Amino acid sequence: MNKLSIIVAVSENNAIGKDNQLLWHLPADLKHFKEITSGNTIIMGRKTYDSIGKPLPNRRNIVITRNANLVIPGVEVATSLVNAIELCKHDKEVFIIGGAEIYQQSLAHATHIYLTRVHRKYEADTFFPAIDSTEWKELNSITHGADEKNEVAYTFSTMERI
Repeated sequence: MNKLSIIVAVSENNAIGKDNQLLWHLPADLKHFKEITSGNTIIMGRKTYDSIGKPLPNRRNIVITRNANLVIPGVEVATSLVNAIELCKHDKEVFIIGGAEIYQQSLAHATHIYLTRVHRKYEADTFFPAIDSTEWKELNSITHGADEKNEVAYTFSTMERI
């Protein structure tokens, strides 16, 4: 695999979810996510899969679960992050899409981060780990203000491991 990328939207206080749901409604971020991940492999934890409710189209979906007997139509099942990565060794780019435990495990292995920073603090029960600025450099960044479709300002950033 050439690139192991994390794609995540986080608030100003690193919140990513509450009660297994997203905290905000940002159609621009959903479109951004689709554009970046379409045609590629995505890896997620089972709770993240449950919150989505179905395999995402035009992507190879891999779900990490401790239940080795779990069968989900249209999804490959892996019992660990290492196992999931092994399934993708011939892929050009693979995306980690959550949740918190999978992000925590994958941060040390990732080569890139596609970060959407949502410019508000939220009450949450799930958080993204802190990004060590000595290990990452920002390649680009575009900030968007809130508008009629997106309730809060946000910034799309791409980061690469130094």
